[in-house]
Amino acid sequence: MAERETPSGAQDDVDAVTRAVLTASRVLVAVSARSLAEVEERVTLPQFRMLVVLSTRGATKLVALADLLQVAPSTAMRMVDRLIAAGLADRQHNPRNRRETLLQLTEEGRRTVEDVTARRRAEIAVIVERLGPKQRLALIEALTAFNEAGAEPLAPTLDDAEPHPLGWAVEVPVARDA
Repeated sequence: MAERETPSGAQDDVDAVTRAVLTASRVLVAVSARSLAEVEERVTLPQFRMLVVLSTRGATKLVALADLLQVAPSTAMRMVDRLIAAGLADRQHNPRNRRETLLQLTEEGRRTVEDVTARRRAEIAVIVERLGPKQRLALIEALTAFNEAGAEPLAPTLDDAEPHPLGWAVEVPVARDA
């Protein structure tokens, strides 16, 4: 059982929270999959992750991109090759070091990220609108605490010019009991 006593004596039901978060993650994965539906013949979810990272970082070296995505450079190279073939990314020489190649989005790649992100945001908004005001506030507080515990920065607001990386490269610190 994942229950344990907290210093205040209240029950901390880690298993119940974990189950609720896993269920919510299924909802979010489904939303993510549907948001990619229009481009799924051209872009897989891992490739979309790469597009989002490129959209936020700009021109990036392959090794840095592989590190951010936590994949081997050879895997990142295959993904890049597919994105280039689809017209969503391209390579350029680093003007400061001609031996280095930088990867970046094309205009079509940028539009793809914007369109998929807009569809995802709209579908999440529909779900959130089904909640009452008190439930929304509780959800904001709970998810903010969850995101902070997972070391994930906030997603952008509607007014933000750039999308935020999807967070797969964040290392979650392991909590240790004192």
